[in-house]
Amino acid sequence: MGREAELARIAERVLNCNRCELWRTRTNPVVGEGSLFARIMLVGEAPGYYEDQQGRPFVGKAGRVLDELLDSIGLTRDDVYIANILKCRPPQNRNPQPEEIRACTPYLDAQLELVNPPIIATLGNFSLAYIFDKFGLPKERIGKIHGTVFTVSTIAGVKRIVPLYHPAVATYNAGMLATLRADFTVLATYL
Repeated sequence: MGREAELARIAERVLNCNRCELWRTRTNPVVGEGSLFARIMLVGEAPGYYEDQQGRPFVGKAGRVLDELLDSIGLTRDDVYIANILKCRPPQNRNPQPEEIRACTPYLDAQLELVNPPIIATLGNFSLAYIFDKFGLPKERIGKIHGTVFTVSTIAGVKRIVPLYHPAVATYNAGMLATLRADFTVLATYL
C-alpha cells in the first residue's frame, strides 16, 4: 500500500475515533499535513480554535510564526510533515489530559512510522514529553534543552530529536522569536 493510501486509512480512523471524549466537542479532527517523504516532522500538542475550524494544523497566529520560522531556514509546509499529539481540540484550548494522550498517540505513532523522518522536532512541553518517553530519552525541561539535538538509534534508523518551544510562545512574548529562529537554524544543519 502506498503512503497516500496509508495516510487516508489513518485519517479515516481519526475521523471515526471515539477513544476519548474530545470527539464530542470537535468541529474537525486535525490529522496532519505536509510531505509524506519529509526529512523533518514537526510534532505539536493539540489543535486550537482555528485548526479545529479548518481541520489543518497550525493555521492561527502560531501557524503564522511557524511559517516564518520555516521560511527562515528555506523551507515551506510542503517540505515538512506537521502533526499533533492530539487530533481533536481540547475545550477552551486546555492542556491535553493523560487519558487523551494515551488514546490519541497511536495515530501519531502510525504517522511517525509512515513518514519515517530522520528529524523529529517537538513543539512544546507535551510533545517533548511524549517523544522523549517514546524514544527512551530522559525527561527534561524545554527551557534547558531547546535547540539541542538528541540522536537515537531505532529499528527504522537513526533519528535526530530536536526539542523546540511551541511557536505560540512568540505570540505572547515577541522576544522569544529570536530564540525560536536560532533553534530552527539547528534543524537546517541536518537537511
